[in-house]
Amino acid sequence: MINVLAWLLAGGVLGSLAGRLMRIKSQQGVILNIAVGVLGAAIGGWFISPMLGVGAFDLQAFNMGALVASLVGALVLLAILNLAHRSTAG
Repeated sequence: MINVLAWLLAGGVLGSLAGRLMRIKSQQGVILNIAVGVLGAAIGGWFISPMLGVGAFDLQAFNMGALVASLVGALVLLAILNLAHRSTAG
């Protein structure tokens, strides 16, 4: 149960940070930040962590490499979502 809460908390923080880094002006809200952060962490854990040689984000194996991989995953996810939004909006 604690791991799930840690994933949600870290996901919210990483999603919010990714949104700020990408300079997204929309009011996405906390729920979308958490979703982007958690999905970004999953993308980072599955694809980016093995390329960097770091483990996935976990409370028992907490390391900065995993957080960076999760942040990069959230940034990639936001970039894809922005491209999809631009193509449908314009």
